[in-house]
Amino acid sequence: MKKQLLSLLFCLVIVPLFHAQQPQKPNASEIYQSVKKLNFLGSVLYLAAHPDDENTKLISYMANEVKARTAYLSLTRGDGGQNLIGPEIRELLGVIRTEELLAARRTDGGEQFFTRANDFGYSKHPDETLTIWNKDDVLRDVVLTIRKFQPDIIINRFDHRTPGTTHGHHTSSAMLSVEAFNLTNNASVYPDQLKSVNTWQPKRLFYNTSWWRYGSQEAFDKVDKSNFLSIDTGVYFPSSGLSNTEISALSRSQHKSQGFGNTGTRGSELEYIELIEGDMPKHPDNIFDGIDTSWNRVKGGKAVGKVLAEVEAEYDFKNPAASISKLVKAYHLIQQIEDKHWKTIKTRDIKQVILACAGLYLEATATNNWATPNEQVHLNLELINRSNANIKLQNYTLPNQVSVNKNLALANNTKFQFSENYSVASTAKTTTPYWLTESSSLGMYTVNDQSLIGLPETPRSEMVTFHINIENITIPFTKPIVYKTNDPVKGEVYKPFEIIPEAAVQMAEPVVIFENNTPKRVAVMVKAGHDNLEGTLKLNTPDAWQISPKQQTVNIRHKGETKLLWFTVTPPEQQNEVSISPTISVNGRNYNNALIEIDYDHIPFQTVLMPSNSKWVRLNIIKKGENIGYIAGAGDVVPESLRQIGYNVAVIQPEQITASNLARFDAVVVGIRAYNTVEDLRYKQQTLFDYVQNGGNLIVQYNTSHRLKVESLAPYTLELSRDRVTDENAEVKFLNPTHPILNTPNKITTHDFEGWTQERGLYFPNTWGDEFTPILGMNDKGETEKDGSLLVAQYGKGYYIYTGLSFFREFPAGVSGAYRLFANMLSLGKENIVTQPKLND
Repeated sequence: MKKQLLSLLFCLVIVPLFHAQQPQKPNASEIYQSVKKLNFLGSVLYLAAHPDDENTKLISYMANEVKARTAYLSLTRGDGGQNLIGPEIRELLGVIRTEELLAARRTDGGEQFFTRANDFGYSKHPDETLTIWNKDDVLRDVVLTIRKFQPDIIINRFDHRTPGTTHGHHTSSAMLSVEAFNLTNNASVYPDQLKSVNTWQPKRLFYNTSWWRYGSQEAFDKVDKSNFLSIDTGVYFPSSGLSNTEISALSRSQHKSQGFGNTGTRGSELEYIELIEGDMPKHPDNIFDGIDTSWNRVKGGKAVGKVLAEVEAEYDFKNPAASISKLVKAYHLIQQIEDKHWKTIKTRDIKQVILACAGLYLEATATNNWATPNEQVHLNLELINRSNANIKLQNYTLPNQVSVNKNLALANNTKFQFSENYSVASTAKTTTPYWLTESSSLGMYTVNDQSLIGLPETPRSEMVTFHINIENITIPFTKPIVYKTNDPVKGEVYKPFEIIPEAAVQMAEPVVIFENNTPKRVAVMVKAGHDNLEGTLKLNTPDAWQISPKQQTVNIRHKGETKLLWFTVTPPEQQNEVSISPTISVNGRNYNNALIEIDYDHIPFQTVLMPSNSKWVRLNIIKKGENIGYIAGAGDVVPESLRQIGYNVAVIQPEQITASNLARFDAVVVGIRAYNTVEDLRYKQQTLFDYVQNGGNLIVQYNTSHRLKVESLAPYTLELSRDRVTDENAEVKFLNPTHPILNTPNKITTHDFEGWTQERGLYFPNTWGDEFTPILGMNDKGETEKDGSLLVAQYGKGYYIYTGLSFFREFPAGVSGAYRLFANMLSLGKENIVTQPKLND
C-alpha cells in the first residue's frame, strides 16, 4: 500500500518490496538449474519499444527451459505513459517503469537493457518517431547493446514492414533492429564503440508474430508458415512447481503502474516466430540449431565444459556443497580462457553458484540508508559458511580501498561479524538515475559516458569486496552496501545505500497559480544531508515578481531533517509566467536539486535528484462556484491544481457518493480512468446522473473502452474509441464558438491552446447522441478531424461533460489555457451563482 504523501511534496514518497534488496538465497533445486545454465553458452535478445511490450512467455522460456542468457532491450523507459498507481509522470514514471522491468526480469530470469530514447508519448508513424528520437543515436545504442550482449538470436516484438499501422515507437523498434542486424559486424560503423566492445554478428533475426498480426485466428491458420518456428511455451517446471506461462504471468504482473496484473495459465501454448534474417534452423524444435552452445565455442573451454558436465551429473540435491571442489576448479579454468565476453559472464555466474552451494552468506550493512561525501560511515559485516568446505576469509576491501586482513577460517555454521568505519570519498557521485543527470531533449536523454549507455540503472559505487579462499583458490566477492532494518509488521526490510548531497532544496509546489495580484506565501523545503547544516537560501526571480525576504538563513541541526521556509510573493499586474529555482549556498557551494524518493511495495526504494523548478503563473482567470468534489481515478494532481486557482476541493470516496453529499458541490470531477479502476463506481453511476439532473455539473475525464466498470458512461449514448491527437501543437478549431464553455466566464481563444505538453488528448469518443454538443475539433497531420475531445450535454437542470483532453498533463506543466478552459467547464450554467461558504475538506 502506498504511503501518504507529505502534504507539501518535498519527498515524493509513493515501502519497497521487502525482498527487493535482500540477497538471493537459492534452494537446492534452484542451484541445480543454475549449474545447468553454466553449461549453455548461447544468448537471445528480445527487442521492443517500451516496458510491458515484451513477451514474458518467450523470455522466461528461453531463460528457464533453453537455459540461454536472455535479455530484453526496451528502447525507452516508458516515460510517456500513464500511471495507475500514483501521481508520477514523465521522468519519474520512467524510473518506476525501469524498476518494474527489472522486477519482471528477476521473476522470469532475463536481463534488461535500454537505449537513450525518450518516450515522448504516442506516435502514429515511425517517420515522426525517428525524427524526434534522432534515428542515428538510437540506432547507435541498439548496435552498442548487440555488440555488448553478443546475442546469437534476436527476436523483435513488432513487424518492421507495417509502418503507420500501429504505434510509431513499435514499428521503429523493429526497423532499427533489422538495420542493426546488418551493421554490428562492420568495424566502420560506430568505430568509437570498438574501444570497449567488439564487432558481432548475430546468427538469426525473428519477428514474434501471432494471429493478431493477420486480424483473426482463421486468417492466421491459412498463412504459409514454412518460414515460421513454433515454440510451446507452456512447459512445466517440476523444480519450481510452475508452468512457464505461470512464471510469465508473475513477470507481467510486475508492470503495476500500467495495470497489467496477469493471471497464470497452464497447458500447451504456442508462440510463433518468423525468420527475418539469417538461416532457418534445420531442426524446427531448436532455435539454436547449427549454433555451438557448448563450451567448445570458446578456446580453452573444452576443459571447463568437462568439469561442469561432471558437476551437473554428480549434483547432490541433499548436499550441494559436494560440488564445491569441482566448481572451484571450473572457476580457475575459466580465468584462463581468452574470450573476455564469456569469461566475464561465466565468472559472474559460477561465483554465485559457489556461494549458493557453500551456503556462504556475505553482507555489508550501513546504519543509515544514505550518506554525503566526506561523511564517516559505520558498517556491519556478516559472514557465515554453512558447509564443510575449506573456506577462509583472507581480507576485505572497503569502498575507500582500505584492505583489512583477517586470514580467518570460516568454520561450518559459525557466524562472524565485524564493524568498520570508512569515509565516503569527497569526489563520490550522488546516487541518481544516470540518464537524468543532464538536460534532455523531447526525444533523447543525454548520456555522455558510453560505459553507462544501455544499463538499466546507475552502478552502485559503495561496495565491499570479500576475498575468500575456497579449496586453496582465492575468489573475490563484491557486495553493495545496503541498509537493513526490522519493521514490526513487515520484518526484515532492505533499502539501497545512497550518496546524497549535503543539502537538497525544493519548492513545495511545482506550480503556483496567482488568479489575481494578491500576494501569496510560498514554501521552500530544505533537507539536511548531515548534522548542523548552515546555509543561505535564495529564490531566483525576475524583477516583475516581488519577493520578501530576498534571502533567508538556514540552520538545520539534524541529518535527514527537513525545514520549511516561507517567502511572500507579489505577482505582476498582468498575465505572466516564470520558472523559479531555489538555491541554497553551503560553504561556498550551491545546491539546487530536489531529493525525490519513490517508495512502492513492488520495486526497490529509489532516490532521484532533479532540478528544483516551480512554474509561477499570474493568470487572468474568472471562475464561478467554490466547492468541487473529486472522485479519484488512476492517479493525478488535478485536485491540487484546482486548489491553486482558489477552488475548495474535497476528494470523494465511492462510499461518499450519495445524493445528500453531492448536493454540497457546485461541480463533481471524475479522475482519469476512474471508470476503469474504481470497481464501486458501477453502483454509483445513477446517483451521479441524478446529481446532474438536479442541477450539478459532472466532468468526466478520459477513460479507455477496455475494462469499463459501468454499462453506461453517460446519461446519453457515448462510445469511446482509440482516437487521439498526439501533436501537442495541433490546430484547435472551435466547432461551436458561441457555446458558453468557450465564453463564460473566461473568453477562450486559440492562445489558450499554446504551450501544451506531450499531446492534446487521448481516447476520444467517436460516437455520441444528438444531446451532446462537440466543442473542439483537432487532428494530427494527415488525419481526419476528431471532434470528440470535449463534449457537453445538458441533462435535466445540469450538465454532463466528457473530455479526453490531457488536463492531467497540462496542469502540472502550468499551462494557463488549460486552467482557464477547465474553470469554464466547472462554471457552466452558474452565471448567476451566489458563492457558497467553503467546505471543510
